[in-house]
Parts: sequence; C-alpha cells; structure tokens
Amino acid sequence: MNSDLPKEIVITSGEATSELRLSKVILPSILGLGVVVWLMYREFDIAVFRAMQPGIHTAGWLLMAAGMYVLRHMFFAWRLRMVTDGFFSWMASVRLIVLWEFSTAVSPTSVGGAGVALYLLTREGLSGARTIATVLYNMISDTVLFMISLPLLFLVVGPGMIRPGLSSLNDVDGYGMIFLGMVAFIYLYGMLFFAGLFVWPSAISGLLRRLASLRWLQRWSDVFLNTADEMVLTAAAVRKKPVFWHVRIFLATLGAWLCRFAAFPFLFLAFVSTFQPGFYDILTILARGESMHVITSATPTPGAAGVAEYVFGGFFSDYVPLGVAAVIALSWRLLGYYSYLVAGCILIPSWWKHTFSSKSE
Repeated sequence: MNSDLPKEIVITSGEATSELRLSKVILPSILGLGVVVWLMYREFDIAVFRAMQPGIHTAGWLLMAAGMYVLRHMFFAWRLRMVTDGFFSWMASVRLIVLWEFSTAVSPTSVGGAGVALYLLTREGLSGARTIATVLYNMISDTVLFMISLPLLFLVVGPGMIRPGLSSLNDVDGYGMIFLGMVAFIYLYGMLFFAGLFVWPSAISGLLRRLASLRWLQRWSDVFLNTADEMVLTAAAVRKKPVFWHVRIFLATLGAWLCRFAAFPFLFLAFVSTFQPGFYDILTILARGESMHVITSATPTPGAAGVAEYVFGGFFSDYVPLGVAAVIALSWRLLGYYSYLVAGCILIPSWWKHTFSSKSE
C-alpha cells in the first residue's frame, strides 16, 4: 500500500477483498433478475413479442446498442489515461475500468465504488496523491456534465424528461420529487467541489472538517474528513493543468455518458417494430435515460439492481409497449450492468494474482 495516502482514506487489503469478492454478484443478480422475471410474469405479452418477428433486424440493433457500451468503456479508459497523464497503458486502463465498474455494480448505488478505485490505482503503482486526484476529478467531471446537461435537456424537452405525460412541475409525483431532490444535491455537491478545487480549496477543506466535528453529523464524519483531504490534494494537482487538459477530459466524459444513453434508441429499434423516432424523440429518450439514472442513483441496492429494471417500463411507456418492456429492460441491463459482473468475475482472480505476486502487501 502507498504510504502517502492520508490515513483517514487508506483502504486496506482486507476491505478491498471484501468489496471485490465474487460472491457479491449474487445479491444484485437475484434482485435484478428476480424483478425481470416478476415483470415478465405480470406484463409479458407473447402476442406482442411474436409480432416483432425477432431475427437479423433485432440482432443488428442489439449489436449497435452493445457497441455504444463498448465505446462508453473506451471513453472512460481514455479519460483515465488523460487524468493520470498516460501513466497507464490502454490495456491497463481498460482492465482497471472493468474492475472499477464491477466495484460500483456490487456497491449500493448511493455509495459507489470510489473507495475500491483508490485501492485499485495504488496497487497498480500510482502514487497516493495522484490516485486521489484521479478518482475525485473523475467524479467531479461526471457531476459537472450533469449540471450542464440537465438544464439544457429540460429547456428542450420540458417536464416530460421526468416521466411520460408530465406537462408541468406542479404535477410531479414521487419519482419527480426524488428527481428534483437529487438534482438539488448534484448542484450543491458540484458547486462545493468546484469551489474547493478551483477557488478556495483550503477554506472548503476547513469547512468540511468543521462539519465533521459537529455532533449531529458524527455519522458522516469520516466522509467529511476524507473529502477534506482529497480536496486539497486534488486542487494542488489539477489547478496547474492547462485549459485544454480539462476540455479533453470533459469531452471524454461527455462521450461516455452520451454512449450510455444512446443505447436506448437502438434497443427500442431492436424490439419495437413501430418505433420510428425523430430528432425530438431521440432527445426525449436521452433526457429520460439521464433522469432515470439520477433517480436510481439514490437507491440503496447494489448497482440499483431490481429498481432500475422495475422503473424502466414506466420511464419509456410512450415508446415501449408494456408487453415487451421487461425484455428490453433485461437486454439493457445485460449490456450495461451484468456484463461488468461477468467480466469482473473473470478478471478479478488474475488481477489479484498479478498484483500480489509483483508487489508486496
């Protein structure tokens, strides 16, 4: 383990092993697939499925959707290379993104896999300070993208980006309230970290330490202390970078998230024969995908397993017939979620063997 990591944010080998153990795929698999089976039992319409006549047409669009997730992975690998100034090769970056996504997939969505990411990068030889800067800056890049894209999509699509049929924010229901609450959190989080990285790093770090000392916030004191340390280290690293460095990382972030949400239209084309989208429909689907991600990011289940499959049909009910929504939801999760569970199970044993045979504990 790198000794230059602040002691409050060191993750031990045992903790990492706990997070990366293969048995952790069992719970999300049971939750997600269980919900899909239940939805199919309740809603699946064999007549609608037969009318689709799945064949080469379906396979072709599914391949396009899979291609979007491959591109997404490569964009994230490219971003990792840029943030670390080329420290990792392309193959190492691709491998690390698989492990990072696996740890995220088996962690509660509201927690994420940042702690394991710190461990992964330090085990690969990246210094503690650069590891913290890499993980935190990646998180901030995602947040800034959402801060920009959410209002832009709302201006174009309107309240309908939250759910079908919603014409005014005065009519928001439970999902709408969760969405608005999460958007408010994203902006608060994003502005805090932007100020901490580029304007007042010491002041924001001091504020976080003061919050950690409050009795009624003791439950989250470790989080505040960790973030305070990360803030100062990351600010020192990224404030020296040229503007074009930040622009390239933002473009990689944009490409990754755009590919993720762009998979939806291809999935609809694969299974819904009547789906003939126009430009506005594509924007609406992209906006709904982003809204769904924002809402499910508040769920306590690993990788939003069970929740994402359940809410999928409701978010796209004006584009997807109820009788095949569960099939499309399953295809979507197989491409973007269960694929990382499988890839992680294949890669983790060899990664442990490689890192521990070449580096001391």
